[in-house]
Amino acid sequence: MHVEGLLSSKGAGVVTVASASTVAEVVATLAEHRVGALVVSDDGARVDGIVSERDIVRALAERGSDLLGEGVATIMTSEVVTCDLATTVDELSSSMTERRIRHVPVVVDGRLAGIVSIGDVVKDRMRELEAEAQTLHEYISHGR
Repeated sequence: MHVEGLLSSKGAGVVTVASASTVAEVVATLAEHRVGALVVSDDGARVDGIVSERDIVRALAERGSDLLGEGVATIMTSEVVTCDLATTVDELSSSMTERRIRHVPVVVDGRLAGIVSIGDVVKDRMRELEAEAQTLHEYISHGR
């Protein structure tokens, strides 16, 4: 399967925040939308950065609660790993594992087109395994 298939089943909606947002605003947005990362984008189309729960926790441990009043640009990842619709789920899974990242924005023609989480990748793999198991079960049961 390709990223395009993942997005068609899960949807292409992406929650974004502006680079001028404070870390406290980011925390509230993460909680409101029940997501683990937000794309930082001033225009909703260009990927300026990404910020995750993990980024916030690490920064809080280093700087303390004063961090909450700072701008998200101080903790976001600016060199964002992205993929496109033609990226295979296997390629994406390998990239996420090697880079130890959990969220990858999908970019098409320089514009944000979706986001894929490690949960989406695992869910797809589980679907594949269940289909394989069903096929094997039917083969064994029917002797063909």
